[in-house]
Order: sequence, then C-alpha cells, then structure tokens
Amino acid sequence: MKIDNESVAFITGGAGGIGFAIAETLGSRGAKIMLADLDQSKLDEAAAMLSAKGVQVGTVVCDVADEQQMRAAAAATIDQFGKVHIVVNNAGVALGGVPGEIAMKDWRWIVDINLIGVAHGVEIFTPLIQSHGEGGYFINTASMAGHGAGPGMGPYHATKFAVVGYSEALKLELAPSNIGVSVLCPAWVKTNIHRSALDKPTGGSDESDPQFQAMATVIDGGLDPADVAEWTAQCVEADRLYIFTHPEFAGAIDQRYAMIKADYDACADFPAFQKKAEG
Repeated sequence: MKIDNESVAFITGGAGGIGFAIAETLGSRGAKIMLADLDQSKLDEAAAMLSAKGVQVGTVVCDVADEQQMRAAAAATIDQFGKVHIVVNNAGVALGGVPGEIAMKDWRWIVDINLIGVAHGVEIFTPLIQSHGEGGYFINTASMAGHGAGPGMGPYHATKFAVVGYSEALKLELAPSNIGVSVLCPAWVKTNIHRSALDKPTGGSDESDPQFQAMATVIDGGLDPADVAEWTAQCVEADRLYIFTHPEFAGAIDQRYAMIKADYDACADFPAFQKKAEG
C-alpha cells in the first residue's frame, strides 16, 4: 500500500512505544494521524511532538476493550479527517503466571485488550474503509510470542497466537476489498509493556520482584521503536503479511515447525487414517 498525504491512519496505543513510533513514521510519509490511547495528557504530549514535525494529528481517549468507546473513536476520526485508510491495532498488555494460579479476571483483562481490542478495530473500521472504495490496510500488533511459546507467559502467548491466526484469515478475507493486512511480530523492543502487568485487575506486581526487574532489563536492551516502525512501514508498502524484526529468532521458528511437521507426519502411520486417506 502506498502511504502518502492522502492517507489517514488510526492508531491505538498511540501515545507511546511502538504505536507512537508508527505514528511518526506514517506521518513522515504525509499521513494524517488519529492517536487513540487511555491518557489524555500523554496523548496531548504525543500530538504536540507530531505537530511540531508538521504532521496533521488528532487525539481521542479510548479503551480498545470497550466497543462503544472504539465506535466513538472511529466516529471522531471520520469527523476530523473525513475517512480512514490505515488502522493500527497496536494497544496491548502483558500477563504471565503459573497455570492454576492465574485469576480469571486477569485472563479476561488480557483477552479483552489484546484480542477483542483487535477485533473491535477490524469489525468497526472495515465498513468505513470499504465505504470510500480507495482500499486500506490493517496492522495488527502481535509478537514473536505468537509464533513460539515458553513457560511463564501462557496468557500472553494465547492472545498473541490468536492475533496471528486472526490476521492470517483477514489477509484472505479482505483482499477482495483491496484491504491489506500485516501482523507485527517483534521480540524485545524498548517500550513499557512490561509495566502493563502492574495494572492487572487483581493488583500490580511488585517492581522490586526479581522477575519484573529481569524483564525490564531485557526490554531495555531491545530494539528502538523507531526502527521497528520504519520497517513496519516498508513491509506495509511491500504488502507483507508477517512483519518480523529479530533475525536471530529464525532458528526457533525452524525448530517449532520441525516439531509440527514430525508430529503431522506421524499421523500417517496410524492405520485408520491411512484407510481414510486411501478412501
């Protein structure tokens, strides 16, 4: 998709981190930007920085887990800019824990933001993009955690795997409407996502906890969001489905799919399945 001064982009989680970096990058290509986030003061700061660079920008306070707030944010975007072409479903939170010890209200919190928030963006904005007939694009933020799992972060993996699968389906379903789809799958990026767990419904973690500090150290050594955003824009322009950012994780992906292939091949040795295939 071409990104230029005719483009209008709506970005959730847009006041900081990857969302703001994408706003800067799209804005540098001429796009008009509507930033959505939870905190008006942070939105004002972000908008001021974009305006200083000559970007046309609006802001709207919005909780992506709330359908009515998302519909109001979409209406505000149309009111200000007339139409929308690019939707960046970027807002997200992190949550880990031990199976059997994770409160269901915390599960619902992360699913509502990381998955239902993306679904709200797609369901609400798809008709708006289709209505002007100029085509458009969805960028859904997942993670490398949507392609491989490890212990301790089950809820996060569950939501990010879901966003990857959802985006794969959308790529096929929206192509006839000239709407492209990319799923952003970074590993470590210098953002504050690790701090989001402090806001989970059952109460925040202790920042002095060794696990929290270890995560903070890893994230602090991650990629600059500006580099992730520039690569994201280039992948959108190239119509890539998967936007990966860490070449060093290629071996982990190869290992995962080798395990899948081995277990898939194993089913061919089960007699009942052989007969079904022959029949």
